[in-house]
Amino acid sequence: MFLVDGTVGGLVTAEIHNWTGHLLKGKRERLNEIQGRPEAGRTGVYILFGDDAAASGKRSAYIGQSDNVGARLKNHDSKKEFWDEVVIITSKDMNLTSAHVRYLESALINLAKKVGRVSLENVASPTGGAPLPEADASDMEYFLSQLKIVLPVLGYDLLRGRAAALPPSEVVTDTTDKTTSPTFHLRGSKKHVDATAQLVDGEFTLLEGSRIALNMDAAVNTWAETTKVQHATRQELRSKLFADGALRSEGAVAVATRDIVFSSPSAASATALGKASSNGRIEWKTQDGQTFSAWEQSVG
Repeated sequence: MFLVDGTVGGLVTAEIHNWTGHLLKGKRERLNEIQGRPEAGRTGVYILFGDDAAASGKRSAYIGQSDNVGARLKNHDSKKEFWDEVVIITSKDMNLTSAHVRYLESALINLAKKVGRVSLENVASPTGGAPLPEADASDMEYFLSQLKIVLPVLGYDLLRGRAAALPPSEVVTDTTDKTTSPTFHLRGSKKHVDATAQLVDGEFTLLEGSRIALNMDAAVNTWAETTKVQHATRQELRSKLFADGALRSEGAVAVATRDIVFSSPSAASATALGKASSNGRIEWKTQDGQTFSAWEQSVG
């Protein structure tokens, strides 16, 4: 990564050694400066980011491609209101063609939809254009795999999740790799809880289809203030998850309609059990009874 003007809030470029890809990140208010950069005049893909007006705390994105990204951004500046920053994806050797970026645009949109971390502003689903030759398609899949690494480093998680997992041929099988994990289970007969989770790309993730407590336990006046705050935090999170469709009620339980990322195993178990607090490091267990804490120590 390189801070173009030496400030945290300024333009940032990002590359990976021995990879031809190049990313430029900048705020909308720096658009004139962005358009003056050589990257902006190349063939490439761009992603606009902004706040999601329909869901508090969530981000929206628009993914596009152009033979002249800078000119396209000027058009979006006058017609699209939601965005406040942009990432331009080009190639250092300028070998990306129109066919390549159409392929990447389509792949990025489809992947972002599957992951579900942002709300996409794209109305139509791109076709990807004419099929690429086999060798070119392979090159673009590698290009995409590098973007899955660089974008989170720049602060964008739109591709981060199970749907963005590497193909089997590229998965690291080293058992000391803490970015992958076995499936952990959490069950509670009282509230019909039957949930599963994994550590995915370093994030503790409640998996789609998990059945969790429909409601939170009622708050108790004798609780310590910290417990009351935790209870309010869990309740607020659950309300947001129901509001954006990540959770839906089915009879006596709530069901996860997509993978949901939590800040920790304990946050996930407390939310799943409907409690103010929970020690997720011992609550989550593999099928053979190993706790998350024991597994983490075994690979650590």
